[in-house]
Amino acid sequence: MKKILLALVFIAFISAGCRHNENNASVKSSKNVGRDGSHLCIGIVPERNIFSQAERYQLLADYISKTIGIKVNLKILPQYGNVIKDFKSYRLDGAFFGSFTYVLAQAKLGVEVLVRPESIDGSSDYYGMIFVRKDSRIVNVGDMRDKRFVFVDRATTAGYLLPLSFFAQYGVTNYETYLKETYFAGTHEDAIYDVLNKKADIGAAKNTVYERLAREDPRIEKELSVIYTSPRVPENGLAVRRDLSPEIRNGLKEALLKMHTTPEGKSVLKAFEARRFIETADDNYAPVAKYIHTIHLDLAAYDR
Repeated sequence: MKKILLALVFIAFISAGCRHNENNASVKSSKNVGRDGSHLCIGIVPERNIFSQAERYQLLADYISKTIGIKVNLKILPQYGNVIKDFKSYRLDGAFFGSFTYVLAQAKLGVEVLVRPESIDGSSDYYGMIFVRKDSRIVNVGDMRDKRFVFVDRATTAGYLLPLSFFAQYGVTNYETYLKETYFAGTHEDAIYDVLNKKADIGAAKNTVYERLAREDPRIEKELSVIYTSPRVPENGLAVRRDLSPEIRNGLKEALLKMHTTPEGKSVLKAFEARRFIETADDNYAPVAKYIHTIHLDLAAYDR
């Protein structure tokens, strides 16, 4: 109980930082530091459970704060699907967006992507996976009829766009009537464990989360089977609001692009499970645009 209370206090501290002004001696004099004038507020999508997500990104935020001389506060967004609303309501200056949430935010808010991490193995993207239990006897779309499918969130590429594209590819025009039940787990981790623990028959999630959990929990490799994978899309990238000052935007970008060249930066990157950050642009999201075209999704009318 003590550990849980400490964790909740930590999360409350991380999340509250974007709602209040702070007097920080290290803040540079700038007419446009952040929306609240004294710090930058950066959002994080709930890819992992809230505790490990906060711990992982806090080291990065501390490094950026020290490097650019501006306090960076984090806000863990409660849901993928509310990212547009949350970006406005929490007065965010930027966020680490998933590939689909970035495309949504770029279309609706005009945010600009700067960088994304390159993992230890050299990859800077990920792919979606559809998986089942090995004892389910599900091997193709025909076997999925009248089964339970767990998505992640309507605003995720691997956890929603991939399975919709998959069903469209194999002629399933209405997955809701084709399947017995569908629901949203909220995180990639929860979707994986719901299939592992037989709450759902089929699930979708991103490979990086699946592979990390498989290293930690031998049951995943032993009991689950991947039956479909998608093309690769960019890993979660940092994007900032369009009216952030060029000085601050360029400072953020330079700090992240160069952090692998310093001992302290390398140490933070190792804990962040990355080798370095690389420059990222809208062109890198072409595979996501293809998904959107395949399922005839209207971004302007997409209320997520």
